[in-house]
Amino acid sequence: MAVDYTVIVVYLVGMLAMGWWGMRRARSKSEFLVAGRRLGPAMYSGTMAAIVLGGASTIGGVGLGYQYGLSGAWMVFTIGLGLLALSVFFSARIARLKVYTVSEMLDLRYGGRAGVISGVVMWAYTLMLAVTSTIAYATIFDVLFDMNRTVAIVLGGSIVVAYSTLGGMWSITLTDMVQFVVKTIGVLLLLLPIAVVKAGGFSEMKAKLPTEYFDPLGIGGETIFTYVLIYTFGMLIGQDIWQRVFTARSDTTAKWGGTVAGTYCLAYALAGAVIGTAAKVLYPNLANADDAFATIVKDELPVGVRGLVLAAALAAVMSTSSGALIACATVANNDIWSRLRGRTAEGDHDEVRGNRAFILVMGVAVICTAIALNNVVEALTVAYNLLVGGLLVPILGGLLWKRGTAQGALASVVVGGLAVIGLMAGYGILANEPVYYGLLASLVVYVAVSLATPATDTAVLAAWRERLAGREVPEPVPAPR
Repeated sequence: MAVDYTVIVVYLVGMLAMGWWGMRRARSKSEFLVAGRRLGPAMYSGTMAAIVLGGASTIGGVGLGYQYGLSGAWMVFTIGLGLLALSVFFSARIARLKVYTVSEMLDLRYGGRAGVISGVVMWAYTLMLAVTSTIAYATIFDVLFDMNRTVAIVLGGSIVVAYSTLGGMWSITLTDMVQFVVKTIGVLLLLLPIAVVKAGGFSEMKAKLPTEYFDPLGIGGETIFTYVLIYTFGMLIGQDIWQRVFTARSDTTAKWGGTVAGTYCLAYALAGAVIGTAAKVLYPNLANADDAFATIVKDELPVGVRGLVLAAALAAVMSTSSGALIACATVANNDIWSRLRGRTAEGDHDEVRGNRAFILVMGVAVICTAIALNNVVEALTVAYNLLVGGLLVPILGGLLWKRGTAQGALASVVVGGLAVIGLMAGYGILANEPVYYGLLASLVVYVAVSLATPATDTAVLAAWRERLAGREVPEPVPAPR
């Protein structure tokens, strides 16, 4: 195991070194929060794929493959579909807006008044997303070092908080790119073929498992529909995803770079399901399907390769965790704290220092919450239900329907959010009904209130169209030192 430990330690030290390097580049708000909006197609594709494919997609995707066979790919597949839809239909327009948060987009479209409430909903979503990612460190460090859960969360969480605080989006972008490469080598190029060979090949897998394991719809139509509703639509509106779109050098980069990343996600989904199916052949009686990834890595991979694959799992968790953390801090500072104070920072230096402080504070809050929580699935479900039920309709409505008004958007956020919370209390957190009926309530209220209130001011809509067309004066480039 000494070689495996060395691989992991070298990887973690490398992450901190990149955080330090990123700090030297992040000298303005734009550089700290959106990497100066300068990422080209290769960097943009790699980092976008890294953030959407986290621990749930890697460890959870293999677990679903273990439980349902090839149809277990649907969860990650719907994430890839969401990223493709965002890239093809919306990302170019989003990138041209030159904003930092989803709430700023809502303010531009509706003429203000929707920012704080939507910011609170988005903050709750990104906080829980960061918490669930941070909890995953316990699983990986337990496999590696048989480490205490709390110590594992503090260790893994502290490394992410450190490099994110130092360099903001520049550090996260660099680490995400490395994590994308490590994930590709570890999961797609090493673990996938080794798992299939160890299971005796596809013919042997088909001979040993029921035919349902190879039915592409075996997981069930209702489950697939729910995945589409939560994950595909969630990809369209999450602050963590939009903040990466804002890093694109141009709208063309956002569109085609995101399309490449979405296609990569589809391949990653199938790989996870195949690895899980192979694990079912090798270990048919695991007590928990989510143990399939760790078990096959621990028992079947040779020394050195095992360390690299575990580093890949760590990379998957860290990329999602750091992306959610900077999104959470950006929303807390820009959409909630600054608006409640009624003023903004005086200059770029102050803005960088303020956002850096918020990442540190939110990072500590995330680690403490992760230590206190036990049920990851319920926490993540609450986060996505609130996001989709409260914000999907006003965001997509603002992009697609010019008759939508600020009053309609506000009513939609409040009614959709409260409906989801009330229905989760009645049906249970993991039930499908809360997101179904919450989304329907949000849509009905948005349309009804918008039609019952005066149309949005023509000057607001004209300014909105100018921003969508990219005719706004670009942000000033900071003077070189």
